[in-house]
Formats: sequence, C-alpha cells, structure tokens
Amino acid sequence: MSILKVARMGHPVLRARAKAIDRGDIKSPRMQQLIDDMFETMREYQGVGLAAPQVHVPLRLFVAGFSPEPGLEPDEDEEDRDQERVPLMALINPELSAVGNGTDEDWEGCLSVPDIRGKVPRAREIQVKAYDRSGRRIDMRARGFTARVIQHETDHLDGVLFLDRMKSFDTLTFLDEFGRFWNARRTVPEE
Repeated sequence: MSILKVARMGHPVLRARAKAIDRGDIKSPRMQQLIDDMFETMREYQGVGLAAPQVHVPLRLFVAGFSPEPGLEPDEDEEDRDQERVPLMALINPELSAVGNGTDEDWEGCLSVPDIRGKVPRAREIQVKAYDRSGRRIDMRARGFTARVIQHETDHLDGVLFLDRMKSFDTLTFLDEFGRFWNARRTVPEE
C-alpha cells in the first residue's frame, strides 16, 4: 500500500466532475489497490473521508470511516454512536437524496483545504445508492455525522468544496483559532 499525494484547493482536479466507474472495473486489481491506498492515505492524514479526486484520480469513488473501537458495546445508543463513529466504507458511483427537509449546520474541514474550518449546512438524513468495493449494489440511509461525511465526499466527486456550501464566511477559521475560540462554543445540532 502507498500514501498518495493529496490535491490542495486550487488544483483543477478538485473542481471537475469525476467520471463514473464501470461496474466491471470495480473488482480489478488496479481499483482494489486504489481503494486500499486511499484508506491508508486517509488514516495517515487523520481524515474521516477521502475522495478519489483528492488524490488526483478523477473517478466517482470515496472512502470514509473509522476503524471500530475495541470494546464497543452492541447495545450502545445508536444515535449517540452515529454522531461519533462513521463505519468504514468505500462507495462507488454514489447517488444521494435527502430524506425529509431537516438540515443541520455544523463544522467541517477538508484534507484539500488544510487547517481551515467552517460551518456548513447539510441534510440531516440521506438515502444513498452506490456500489461497494465488491461491486455489490447497496442502498442505505445515513444520518447525523455519517450523512455529513457522505455528502462532503460526494461533493468532491462533483467538483464542490465545503466552502461552496457555506451560507456565510463568518465562521471560516484557521484550525488553531477554531480550537481556541470556536470549539468551546460548539452547539448541538437542532433536532
């Protein structure tokens, strides 16, 4: 496995719409290697998600999630767990639709826009149709932080950065200042 170079804001690959992946190519050694390398790159940079265009590959693929914590209780409150943990996933050719009209505005950052944070409105719950890394069609719902991550990464596949989604730049901040001034004022999303 390899750690890949992450494209930064300003590189044209981040502003182009990525190409769909042919289902027959999903299980190819080249595609499986790319997925493995993207997971390794995401972990190296301590990200929660990484889209293929961010590593200079203009394809409709992203990886996301955290490795499961040892000792995670299966009966733990599902909503609390969803706010904290994003399951490991590789989604190919994702199609998203909002479930209901609920939105939340919360903090986001991006490996391609390093050391910057801002509040971004997102659908609270989404329906996701995609292929997994085995080429199986999946259809799932996601909410909370998991839904936010999936929307953020899917935006990368359409050439959209989180800055484009912000209603106002009043919350735009460097990571150091976020830790000093904003993180203490973090609010719970409206329900």
